Amino acid sequence: MASTDETEADDPEIEISLRPKDFDSYIGQDRLKANLKLAIAAAKKRDEPLDHILLHGPPGLGKTTMATVIANEMNAQIRVTSGPAIERAGDLASLLTNLNDNDILFIDEIHRLHRTVEEVLYTAMEDFKLDIMIGKGPSARSLRLDLARFTIIGATTRTGSIAAPLRDRFGMVHRLDFYSTDQIESILKRAAKILKVKIDFEAANILATRSRLTPRIANRLLKRVRDYADINGDGIIDQKTAIKALELLDIDELGLDPIDRLLLTTIIDNYNGGPVGVETLAAITAEERATIEDMIEPYLLQIGLLERTPRGRKTTPKSYSHLGKNRKK
Repeated sequence: MASTDETEADDPEIEISLRPKDFDSYIGQDRLKANLKLAIAAAKKRDEPLDHILLHGPPGLGKTTMATVIANEMNAQIRVTSGPAIERAGDLASLLTNLNDNDILFIDEIHRLHRTVEEVLYTAMEDFKLDIMIGKGPSARSLRLDLARFTIIGATTRTGSIAAPLRDRFGMVHRLDFYSTDQIESILKRAAKILKVKIDFEAANILATRSRLTPRIANRLLKRVRDYADINGDGIIDQKTAIKALELLDIDELGLDPIDRLLLTTIIDNYNGGPVGVETLAAITAEERATIEDMIEPYLLQIGLLERTPRGRKTTPKSYSHLGKNRKK
């Protein structure tokens, strides 16, 4: 039983957020952490800022959290923004000119930066210079400003959508992988301590196997099951409580929710297992293509329920077995 009776839970300084703040409390992504620890140690030894870092992978795997951890390990200030929020070159200039040496600028969804903003970013990342235009028409002139030596950490779910000149300016490019079930269990137990909720090992295993190997989903399920336990039980999350709460949420044994099953059954029932184009699936399921490609497909591909082919998406024999379907002759 993981409970809050341990010293860590009674500490008044315990973090309120479920996000880890250093490498020691960040569970999983061991290869990435090893590379970053080396880079951080070298940067500190030379008294230099970190090289620019690009983190990519499916949503919910901890890209934003990792950026915060990097900043804490570097003892640096971090400023957080997103690609869509930087609409004009002037917005980027305002951010960059307010950075100090060794500061970190985290840009989420960096693949959604406007092209004009990207072009300003090139010299800023490479030379720590900012070229801005003053005035308009024949009287316009260019002004070059010196910037502090900063680090940009970009996060994206779509590396292919980032322009090659921008991607090439990142000295470190790392992918975050899906977590193992054991790692998700450890994350759930840590979160349970922070939330001051008791969860037994069987319940933690059930939640881990249905969390799509993703920490964000695991923590979300933990909170919803905690709500169920508080209202329909004694506040303790045991195996029976976890199963009932997940049934109420309509999440099955593999962690599939209704939209996952709708996608798979559409391919099976309407197209005899595929292949079928993603645009057709988007129209039938009333989901955006980007939602299917970024949110739904990665996990289905990871656990072998779906295949991507040049002609479209296909279900696998494992999909038929899980959904109780028979393949048509």
